[in-house]
Amino acid sequence: MDKFYAYLDRMKFIKRWQLMRSTREENIMEHSHQVAFLTHALCLIENEVYGGGVNTERAVLYALYHEVSEVMTGDMPTPVKYFNGQLHGEYEKVERLAVDKIAATLPEPLKGALYPLLQADKTSEEYAFVKAADKLSAYLKCLEELRSGNSEFVQAEKTIREALLQKQMRAVGYFFEHFIPAFSLTLDELETLDNR
Repeated sequence: MDKFYAYLDRMKFIKRWQLMRSTREENIMEHSHQVAFLTHALCLIENEVYGGGVNTERAVLYALYHEVSEVMTGDMPTPVKYFNGQLHGEYEKVERLAVDKIAATLPEPLKGALYPLLQADKTSEEYAFVKAADKLSAYLKCLEELRSGNSEFVQAEKTIREALLQKQMRAVGYFFEHFIPAFSLTLDELETLDNR
């Protein structure tokens, strides 16, 4: 019996934002889906608007699997994960071990193709787009919570926006200019506003 996809299915049970009061819970499965499509968007912008050469398929697959370790570790809150360099380094080791344990449940014919996506090349250009999309996903969560009147996310929104803009990625700047404003609209406003 092969257990890999049963492990991945458990991503829907792992909650994010555990240290903050949220108006809506978010799990790592939905987060991974959002990061995948945001990664796709950033890569498309980079390649189609700016003539870049990012391997979009690889980046999106990295994004899809970027939280797999959390099936074993849970979602470590950012303030804890980045408390100091030593703790962050140790947590990265734990994440790698968790991914290895889950990858070991793959049948051999699939392991060779999937393992490089599970243990992404964190020095690659593609992974930089995943990290930007991951941060962008967190920013969108902040906007959602603020729209719901949850002031718990005021500081997080400022901090994450600043971190995103400091990346100085032209695709991120383009996304902020062209797409972020629409995230403050209601469904009725999305349906009725002129899209020009």
